[in-house]
Amino acid sequence: MREHDDEPVRGLPEALPAGERLLWQGAPDWRAFARQAFHLRKLAVYFGLALAWNAVSMTTDGADFATVALATARFLGLAVFALALLAGFGWLVARTTVYSITDRRVVVRFGVALSMTVNIPFRVIEQASARRHADGTGDVVLTLVKGHNLAYLVMWPHVRPWRFARAMPMLRALPDGEAAAEVLAGALAAYAYPIATERSADAGGVQAPASAAA
Repeated sequence: MREHDDEPVRGLPEALPAGERLLWQGAPDWRAFARQAFHLRKLAVYFGLALAWNAVSMTTDGADFATVALATARFLGLAVFALALLAGFGWLVARTTVYSITDRRVVVRFGVALSMTVNIPFRVIEQASARRHADGTGDVVLTLVKGHNLAYLVMWPHVRPWRFARAMPMLRALPDGEAAAEVLAGALAAYAYPIATERSADAGGVQAPASAAA
């Protein structure tokens, strides 16, 4: 039996309350997640430059070819090991993460060693925004109403980087980021203006309010 096999609904700690509907679920693309959250490409470039600099420095200092080659091989081995370790951790994080959007809240289930589930009700979401990466994946970033902060370290890496004082939860490296953003925008609009939503149903769609635009 795997850790999350006992979930009544995938990604959720309990069955949805009566009247609440699950609108969307997704998980990070692990390759994109590892690149974006752990900066694998930047680290690879850094290791490459450090490797070249070390080899040039040793050669300039008079080291023979065998010594330089051995030192380079050792450094390269350590660099590859470090990058593989981060990539593996990225795979584990993505594998244990599920993002869910219902018609009342956003739910983030995550945790490699210790699984956690964070519920973010629509009433505490001030704004949602989407951004697209060059590799085709996307993020959905949530700005919370003041006074409803989440701990950055608890949510990391499912938060916008470098926003420590006011952590911004993030659905990260989604293969279908645009679809998730559209679902969330519609759900926030329906939550904020339920009567207008019902009236506009015959018109063929719902337009999210500016504060909930994704």
